[in-house]
Amino acid sequence: MSTEIEKAGGISSATLEKVLIGGDLSKLSEGQRVEYYAQTCKSLGLNPLTKPFDYITLNGRLTLYAKRDATDQLRRIYGVSIIRLERERVDDVYVVTAYAKDRDGREDSSVGAVNIKGLAGDNLANALMKAETKAKRRVTLSICGLGMLDETETETITAVEVKPVVEVVEPVATVTVPPLPYETAKTVTTSDGKVYDQQDDAALIAIRNSIEKAIAKETDPQRIDELKYKLAAVESIQAHRATK
Repeated sequence: MSTEIEKAGGISSATLEKVLIGGDLSKLSEGQRVEYYAQTCKSLGLNPLTKPFDYITLNGRLTLYAKRDATDQLRRIYGVSIIRLERERVDDVYVVTAYAKDRDGREDSSVGAVNIKGLAGDNLANALMKAETKAKRRVTLSICGLGMLDETETETITAVEVKPVVEVVEPVATVTVPPLPYETAKTVTTSDGKVYDQQDDAALIAIRNSIEKAIAKETDPQRIDELKYKLAAVESIQAHRATK
């Protein structure tokens, strides 16, 4: 994956080394972070359009953490089943241990814990459910070999800054385009003759971002119409792939 990112996003080997070893995505440009995000999704088989990850600044480093969409998709893709839950109270902490098995028969377990001191009624019920959710998501990430935080863990970590994925991309005005039939969209090409429908998901995301930025800066009405046509083609292809 690292070679693909370097080629697609223009990331130097030295910078890429800092990212992969040091885990600090702030070393990348906005465009490179989008590419890294998309390639991470691709390597795991996740749909980037569902935004399965978000960004978090932890100990001065910008990194990814998994959202519910990520763990839900991972369970389906890798055939992960939660086979047993164990619950116990340790002083003022409620602990749930989740045991999971994948389709190959490999098993793993992880713990989810919450502080329930002074809680009662709905607040207590919500805390108990949160512990179970945390355990299930953590064991899903663990059995899939992902050593990253789950979003339920970010709620209890102090001195962190959570950044939505949309903030990593340079904001542009929302562009509304009429729908384009897929049969037409799949024949549309880039300025250098590359067929949109033959590009992978990461490339399509980069192309879409580029078109939207170009529309925001363009003043020629005819050129804007051309760009909107291309944007409609990309949206049609992405929508078609999302249904597969």
